[in-house]
Amino acid sequence: MGLIGLGSMGRHHARVIREVEGMELVAVADPYGDKHGVAGELPVLGDVEGLVAEGIDAAMVAVPTYLHEEVALALAGAGVHTMVEKPIAATVESGRRVEAAFSGEGLLGCVGYVERCNPALLEMRRRIADGELGEVYQITTSRQGPFPARIADVGVVKDLATHDIDLTAWIARSPYAAVAAQVTHRSGREHEDMVVATGRLANGIIVSHTVNWLSPRKVRETVATGEKGALVADTLHGDLTFVANGDVRSEWDRASTFRGVSEGDSIRYAIARREPLRVEQENFRDALRGHEADVVSMAEGVHTLEVVEAVLASAEAGSTQTL
Repeated sequence: MGLIGLGSMGRHHARVIREVEGMELVAVADPYGDKHGVAGELPVLGDVEGLVAEGIDAAMVAVPTYLHEEVALALAGAGVHTMVEKPIAATVESGRRVEAAFSGEGLLGCVGYVERCNPALLEMRRRIADGELGEVYQITTSRQGPFPARIADVGVVKDLATHDIDLTAWIARSPYAAVAAQVTHRSGREHEDMVVATGRLANGIIVSHTVNWLSPRKVRETVATGEKGALVADTLHGDLTFVANGDVRSEWDRASTFRGVSEGDSIRYAIARREPLRVEQENFRDALRGHEADVVSMAEGVHTLEVVEAVLASAEAGSTQTL
């Protein structure tokens, strides 16, 4: 394995790649050096060409978003299987070129959406597939917290909301059909700091996303609501809770006001909590070996970017965007 980009995400990838059985980190590259001190005994190469020259089988790309296309195309041209950190590229057109390059060469190309490896979301998706919610009506997400100093080149939609768009389509097993959004700029930066988006998936599920990096309260929550109840995932802590639609009526008058459904039992599931980034790299390894593995395809990465751009277009135009 080779790794390009030794910044806020690359340093974690370096550690995890070294920990995963069957992977060996043999080359790292970053034109700005190794500010987090993760290279160890490996020389810090200056560019993707230097990485390729080391004879790597596969690569992890953790450079800033605007460089994703340039680096990924160089790796595809060299015949190197690649995982690109989310989003796949800076624009839809750029993402399509990356996807076409890897599929055209018959290479494994995937995108690093680590939230798909969160234990609470994995369990939520499994339980929905098993019919525990019955028909799913709605999926909502909330991703809010303080401003992350690591951000350099994108706004909250491409950096954070892209996670929620990807995981929602993945959980629901359906692409987006339409979105509408509002954004605001409060920190004096070129890019947006907050977004509220609503939408509808192709299978009819309605969705909403509240995302910002200007909140003093850190929230990472995904809620799927269906005919049999709701599954609530706290992805900060890897917790999943099921709240059933019950049929017990309250005798306390003020509490028996109509709520649409009655409140049933609440169950907090005990689930294994493995580090999502490690699960992601193990999935990449398994896919490289030809095994069935849940990696995010570059085509899925392009669709997520299409939704991201539709969110920004909707906010600018003040109208719903159809995909």
